[in-house]
Amino acid sequence: MIVTRFAPSPNGPLHLGHAYAGIVAHDLARARGGRFLVRIEDIDGSRSRADLADEFLADLAWLGLAWDGPVVRQSARLASYGAAAGRLKAMGLLYPCRCTRAEIAAAATALGPDGPVYPGTCRTRSVDPEGASWRLDVEGAMARTGPLEWIDELAGPQAARPDLLGDVVLVRKDAPASYHLAATLDDAADGITLVTRGADLFAASHVHRLLQALLGLPVPTWHHHGLLVEADANGLWRKLAKRRNAPSLAERRRAGEDGPALADALRAAAAGRAPFPAGISLAPALHGEP
Repeated sequence: MIVTRFAPSPNGPLHLGHAYAGIVAHDLARARGGRFLVRIEDIDGSRSRADLADEFLADLAWLGLAWDGPVVRQSARLASYGAAAGRLKAMGLLYPCRCTRAEIAAAATALGPDGPVYPGTCRTRSVDPEGASWRLDVEGAMARTGPLEWIDELAGPQAARPDLLGDVVLVRKDAPASYHLAATLDDAADGITLVTRGADLFAASHVHRLLQALLGLPVPTWHHHGLLVEADANGLWRKLAKRRNAPSLAERRRAGEDGPALADALRAAAAGRAPFPAGISLAPALHGEP
């Protein structure tokens, strides 16, 4: 049975981009007789707002998206993240790092999907682990697993290339786990068989496939869909984002807008049967190496 999930972070209200992501996950599950789950990724330190989780559920219900089973919160799974990090440390695949973003940018010699690629500065250094971040030795990890593949429903089979992102952080100094570690563990714990998310996270799946191999986790299929984008003041298209004050679903809901009608309008626009709201478009699901 197919199992999908929608997993927002409560560090700002949901907007149309989140609505579209939720609709994709929901509709793929329903079309194939599967289950649609909701997970709240609430371990982002002081940025996580407990009050927003209830808002998110109200927004989804307003859109007409019904989920199956209880809502899971990452904050209830901290022990599993610590245990997985401990296993990777025991394999000799994690090392502490205290480099700042400025130091990484200055030392980097390659640009990856998420910006400057960490050059492994602390991999061979003696670093005090107290209060440090912990990075994955990607080269050592790939040597342990050998070649790996994963499948995206839209882009087809992919050779895993976690090296494109360098030695990513798995345990943040300000959080018990990074997105890479927490999402990979949670998808396995929740029995997710189809990971749906935006094409901007395509490269992250290379790392997640590596973690699945290292930790003996089941391997899902992925579906990286296109992103809703908006035109900025200069006429350039940018992903809808909380930080740019995209209109929230909660504001639309409280104003009395018809949620199911909005969801159907997004479906129709994505299928090319109707136009998107003014100033908004759907960027193609472009995939592959950066």
